[in-house]
Amino acid sequence: MNRLTRRIGDASARQPWVTIGAWVAALALVLPLAGLVGGSFVDDLVAPGSQSEKAMELLEDRFPEASGGSAVAVFAVPEGERIDRHRPAVEAAVDRIADVEHVATVTDPFTGGTISPDGRIGYVQVAFDVPPMEVHPERIDALNDAIEPVRGDGVVAELGGDAVFINAETPTSGAEAAGLLSALVILVVAFGTIVAALVPIALALVAVAAGLGSIVLLAHATDVSTAAPTIGAMIGLGVGIDYALFIVARCRENRAAGQDNATALSNAMSSSGAAVLFAGGTVVVAMSALALTGLGFLTSIGLSTSLVVLFAVATALTLLPALLSLLGDRIHKARRHRWLRMRRSKKSENPESPEQTAWWRFAHRVSGRPWPYLLAGSAVLLALAIPALRMETGFPDAGNDATSTTHRRAYDLLAEGFGPGFNAPLLMVADLRGPGVDAAGIPELARRVADDPGIASIGEPRFSTAGDTVVLPVLPTTAPADAATSDTLERVRGVIPDNVAVSGLTAMTDDLTRQLTDTLPVFIAAILVVSFLLLMLVFRSVAVPLKAAVMNLLSIGGAYGVVVAVFQWGWLGGLFNLHETMPIASPLPTIFFAVLFGLSMDYEVFLLSRVREEYDATGDPTESVARGMAVTGRVITSAALIMTVVFLSFVANPSPLVKMMGLGLATAIVLDATIVRMVLVPASMALLGRAAWWLPRPLDRRLPRIAVETVESVDAVESNESDDLPSPPEPTPAPTARIS
Repeated sequence: MNRLTRRIGDASARQPWVTIGAWVAALALVLPLAGLVGGSFVDDLVAPGSQSEKAMELLEDRFPEASGGSAVAVFAVPEGERIDRHRPAVEAAVDRIADVEHVATVTDPFTGGTISPDGRIGYVQVAFDVPPMEVHPERIDALNDAIEPVRGDGVVAELGGDAVFINAETPTSGAEAAGLLSALVILVVAFGTIVAALVPIALALVAVAAGLGSIVLLAHATDVSTAAPTIGAMIGLGVGIDYALFIVARCRENRAAGQDNATALSNAMSSSGAAVLFAGGTVVVAMSALALTGLGFLTSIGLSTSLVVLFAVATALTLLPALLSLLGDRIHKARRHRWLRMRRSKKSENPESPEQTAWWRFAHRVSGRPWPYLLAGSAVLLALAIPALRMETGFPDAGNDATSTTHRRAYDLLAEGFGPGFNAPLLMVADLRGPGVDAAGIPELARRVADDPGIASIGEPRFSTAGDTVVLPVLPTTAPADAATSDTLERVRGVIPDNVAVSGLTAMTDDLTRQLTDTLPVFIAAILVVSFLLLMLVFRSVAVPLKAAVMNLLSIGGAYGVVVAVFQWGWLGGLFNLHETMPIASPLPTIFFAVLFGLSMDYEVFLLSRVREEYDATGDPTESVARGMAVTGRVITSAALIMTVVFLSFVANPSPLVKMMGLGLATAIVLDATIVRMVLVPASMALLGRAAWWLPRPLDRRLPRIAVETVESVDAVESNESDDLPSPPEPTPAPTARIS
């Protein structure tokens, strides 16, 4: 692996302008092409094999006019007024809505009985002749244009319904730019030069731009979730900056050790470049594992994020060495703020050896009393994880979105005028060709379902043209994401005959939540098995992979607990601009585990590869951990801090799913880089001693050997060169560790 990355880096460095030109050409091709032929983002919310899927397939086959998407145009006037005073304006809007492409039917609120009891809220039911996932944003914009004149008449007019909610674009907050600015500040402090700080930022932006363009092109070929670009950008920014950081840091370290620019860069690509390739590969494997859930929208998120990560690895291995070869000494010598220059100059006079660092001293302190530190660190993580035991999952509905969106305002108006269950419509579909209820038994079936305390009303049955399929609209008494609605759905499905199925968006998302709950243990087990095998191959150990698996579970559990406490329990909700509690988005635990497995594996390899090198050299398990932490601690901490501020910037996003992702990932990274890497790792390794590196001889003989180069063998962030590089000492080869 190290030979491959060295060759790639050397080739890019020898012809930097060709490499840069190739990337410019790639961006010039991908981005315009994405704008011309790229697809739209949709959420495939079908759980394969579920009752809701069977019902929708039946409708599409025999009753297509009942399988189309629906929207609701809601009109409201202030308290004390009645909507019928504005009847001409509303009816004109109904006529305009009927002219929108793919609109099949429109109901008039004044003749269709869709006025609230107090007379101030009315709605227009809009039925499309295409499924809800195929109602493109242009149709939604056309509906909005149709109701716009009513607003000029002093009426509140909003758009809601399944088709509008499903196809709404994921909003952005602009705080992502603040995250990049914070990352730049951290890099400037870490490196002391503007040039060295700007390079990782620039590479991350290139990787994200190319990745997002590719995601848009992917959407042309298959369904891609609306959340995929945001999650891909979030992960891409974090890993893109980190991967470039590790290589730039190692290059500066080699340069400070006396190597010329070409040699320093080549050795950095051999060591850190190989680690970046392995780290990126683990993230791609973890995200691709989302396909194990069998859910289309999660698979698309995994593939989309993998694309961005692949571009991050590619820019680090090709574009970065090209830039570094052109910059030469400017990556080491640049204008600095005065206090940074003075600080660095003082340190350069007295460079720290690993034994002089705080990391080395702290590691020995933990190793000296491993049990108290191990128990205290574990107790903190377990305490943070306690709320996760009470996690309630559900699919986000329009009522969880920001009040700045029209579908959220429509949701609130409909709940106010017609009850919370109006926003959770169910659809009973009866196959009259199958054994069970027949046409004559439909009224009795409707009465039986209506007797359930969770059902508010059942509409009139609609028969297909052939008379072999019937549809009954059902309204529950509770909101879509309410746990009581899920209970009602389960009771209704328990009393209906075999030839009747319940569908609708609420039933579809409930089936998704159930499938995610059922597949999560299998998914977690698969990820843990893969991580165990990879780490065992790399570190030739049984105990190290087991330790890593347990610690990953602890840090992820702590992140789960924090998210539950904030979003579900409302703790510190005001700090995150949350005005109400909500269930945890059901896809979140699965996505969390995939992302955090990959990212924590990065730090695990960066640290333990150096620890293993020191152990092979000294045979001292305690000293090897201390020295490994000393030479990697500052760089890993800087990388984790950058990842944290990037993830936290997404907490300002109006989307609840993105908020949860940002807070959960930031929390997990902080826990992993502090409690796990600084406390639990040295404590557990001290307790294990030489047993940490034990591997049964039969396994040792049969397992293939994978070489991973040490990533950070010296404190690169503290490369202490002044504005004028010191006279180089005798050249020394870049230290490497071959794990075997």
